[in-house]
Amino acid sequence: MAEQMDKQASEKRVILEMGTGNDLYGGDYTKAASRAIQDALHHSSIVLFKSLGYDHSLMRVQVTIGVQEPDKVDTKALAAGLPRGRAEVTAVKGGLNIDDPEQGTTHIVATAAVEAFLPDMAKDWRLTEQD
Repeated sequence: MAEQMDKQASEKRVILEMGTGNDLYGGDYTKAASRAIQDALHHSSIVLFKSLGYDHSLMRVQVTIGVQEPDKVDTKALAAGLPRGRAEVTAVKGGLNIDDPEQGTTHIVATAAVEAFLPDMAKDWRLTEQD
């Protein structure tokens, strides 16, 4: 555990994107969360890896999902569906449930924060040459 904390302390967040998603009729928290993640991912175009020759496996992806019933989110399935990096997904209390008494349904709204971290490579880069 201490080794993991040290490793994370030496990382730098390079991406932060937010998204929202919903499941209007199925009451499926995982489906709403998946749509929120996809919404966040569609806001990003990560050219950094190809441009600099970095391997995607260097990236740690941390996703936080906000829904009214976090225990109903399949975080393992969501992590497995992420396209790049080493993914971790956590569900927390948030989002929104909208009850529709006429239809007898609950509309689920999820929010997602997708963060990507890379090892600190500042020592490898500088903007100008130093004398």
